[in-house]
Amino acid sequence: MTTTAPVDFPSVAANLSLPGPAGSLEVASNVPEPSAARAGVAVICHPHPLQGGTMHNKVVTTLERSLRELGLATVVFNFRGTGASQGTFDDGIGETDDLLAVARWAQHVRPRDALWLAGFSFGSYVAARAAPQLPVRQMISIAPPVGRWDFSQLASPLCPWLVVQGEADEIVDAEAVYAWVAAQPEPPTLVRMPETSHFFHGRLLDLRGVIKNGVRANLPPLRPDG
Repeated sequence: MTTTAPVDFPSVAANLSLPGPAGSLEVASNVPEPSAARAGVAVICHPHPLQGGTMHNKVVTTLERSLRELGLATVVFNFRGTGASQGTFDDGIGETDDLLAVARWAQHVRPRDALWLAGFSFGSYVAARAAPQLPVRQMISIAPPVGRWDFSQLASPLCPWLVVQGEADEIVDAEAVYAWVAAQPEPPTLVRMPETSHFFHGRLLDLRGVIKNGVRANLPPLRPDG
């Protein structure tokens, strides 16, 4: 059965199925309160699917809520082979194609919106791989797994960029992240969160504030039809 992409962005929270390179992709979209709606849409990527990562991850949920409360429409999705998404894990390569398919759908149905990309852990690696192929206006990388995945060949996004890293990350080497950030041609805004683990246990409310404060200056304008 062939999946057909919706021709409009849903006006309320919705579960969708979009056509992807390896089959249908499980997607959830949401919108802000109409009075706060801005001309922007954020696509958010989840952590490693073979280690339990899905679009329902708590950090992904925190990202989604933070950006929606700032006025952006949001899109989260499951990479191939995760949840109801078809296909099998492809080491970040196919997952990049999945993200491109979802982001291009969002662009198509909201053509006047600024496109934002965000990702947590493995999702931040996939977002960084896809960014050069998209007109990204804001990038958000949460606990990027530098050293676990090869970030060395990835181009810096040509837009404002927020990186958030826990200082007590037990999975990602925080010092490697700091060194990678410092080596960028245009270093991103880096927020170090003390006493914070990889999954931000007990720090999700703080993360929400960090995200909001880190991107507020780059918010797109209010939607004229909001």
